[in-house]
Amino acid sequence: MTDPQVAIFMLGLFIFMVLLGFPITFTLIAMGLGFGYYAYYDPFRMETIFDNRIFDLFVQNTFSVMSNDVLVAVPLFLFMGYIIERASIIDRLFFSIHLAARNLPGSMAVAALATCAVFATATGIIGAVVTLMGMLAFPAMLKAGYDHKFAAGVICAGGCLGILIPPSIMLIVYSAIAEISPLRLYAAAMFPGLMLAGFYMIYVVTRAYFNPSLAPKPAEEEVPALPKILWELLTSFVPLAVLILSVLGSILMGLATPAEAAGVGAFGGLVLAAIYRSLSWERVKEAVYLTSKTSAMVCWLFIGSWTFASVFSYLGGHDIIKDWVLSLELSTVGFLILAQAIIFLLGWPLEWTEIIIIFVPIFLPMLETFNVDPLFFGMLVALNLQTSFLTPPMAMAAYYLKGVAPPYIRLMDIFAGIMPYLLIVIFTMVLMYIFPEIVLWLPDYLFGKVPN
Repeated sequence: MTDPQVAIFMLGLFIFMVLLGFPITFTLIAMGLGFGYYAYYDPFRMETIFDNRIFDLFVQNTFSVMSNDVLVAVPLFLFMGYIIERASIIDRLFFSIHLAARNLPGSMAVAALATCAVFATATGIIGAVVTLMGMLAFPAMLKAGYDHKFAAGVICAGGCLGILIPPSIMLIVYSAIAEISPLRLYAAAMFPGLMLAGFYMIYVVTRAYFNPSLAPKPAEEEVPALPKILWELLTSFVPLAVLILSVLGSILMGLATPAEAAGVGAFGGLVLAAIYRSLSWERVKEAVYLTSKTSAMVCWLFIGSWTFASVFSYLGGHDIIKDWVLSLELSTVGFLILAQAIIFLLGWPLEWTEIIIIFVPIFLPMLETFNVDPLFFGMLVALNLQTSFLTPPMAMAAYYLKGVAPPYIRLMDIFAGIMPYLLIVIFTMVLMYIFPEIVLWLPDYLFGKVPN
């Protein structure tokens, strides 16, 4: 076999091993070291069995990840999200938004989507948002008489907004991979993220308006007096909104780096938890443990995937795929459709981290050839990855919800509730392609246009 053929075999074997259920991080490291040992094997320069350049590459990748300034923001944003989650602040937020939206059709579903969007800005971890809202909002909607398919779709779709809405962990990872400013990337994601959340709410309100049986309105006696509603909004929604807007605003206005803003956000989360009298040593320990666990996973995934990608590229894997794509003589639209179709299919067996770190770098060198802005491509990928969490049979958001849902809620019912939101995501991607200013206007306005 030639080296490029070995590279393609390496890629296929990795996907096969993941489908068998092997841990992705350790599979990447093992295959990167194994195939790298073959790629860098030189019997004339090796004095011992360990005298192979793959081990030097692995150490260098480890040091690069540990010293990456952009990735410092990851544990800080995670800690902010976990503190807010553990301190039961989201419970109060959902209740207050529901009261404020009580006159809208499907008010509880709207409140769930709004809470998911706000919580997504605090954590960006899909599993955490879907699981928490599945335990908090889903039972409340079922108790209020909501159709279980309708309610399941709301929780799953809303929980996936964390991929797109800043300060998304995925955007930080993409900025490190694509070597572009995380500030511009956050600015580029603002309108698409809010637009997608808005489309979800419009869909929910419209369906509930024409079919009230899906989402019954609360009885008048269940609605508290206006002073209590205002008080709940003032004490729950406003403080958290101020914290999140301060963090994002300081980033977008260039007043702080993502890491500095994340540090302020983490401290602000602690202050809020203390004000609400829900801060305890046990909850802080849980938040620190979960932050350390998730951060370690992200860092080792980076190390493994960078090692895997380096060996794959050294063997000629990137070149053979690039040559194949270029041989198709695609237009810009054709290239974007092909790239997004591949990412969509990869979203079934793989999570967003592997797709971003391993497969997106295959397409990045081709962007200049097809005259595609990396910011614009990143937003298409972020929207596309929403579908990877929502598309059966490997829709992870559905499995997260099923894990905390009542036993009578079938997985097929959750899948059925999800399907309309897939169409909304695809519609948003088409709209974004027709009007690229949705992505590019805000970063160009805040930071100026990047010269060609």
